[in-house]
Amino acid sequence: MTLSLNVRQAVEASGLTRSHLYEAMKKGDLTARKAGRRTIILADDLRRYIEKLPSAKGV
Repeated sequence: MTLSLNVRQAVEASGLTRSHLYEAMKKGDLTARKAGRRTIILADDLRRYIEKLPSAKGV
């Protein structure tokens, strides 16, 4: 069970870009935490963020 991801792992797990994730963190839409110099994202927070993204209607 994975509790947290670093940004690289979050990019790989979500399919979103690094820039997209940092922008979401900056806006407060995605919660990140600091462990020393490392930025970590709880797996549950990433899941909630992705679930709140708008659906792709008509795609």
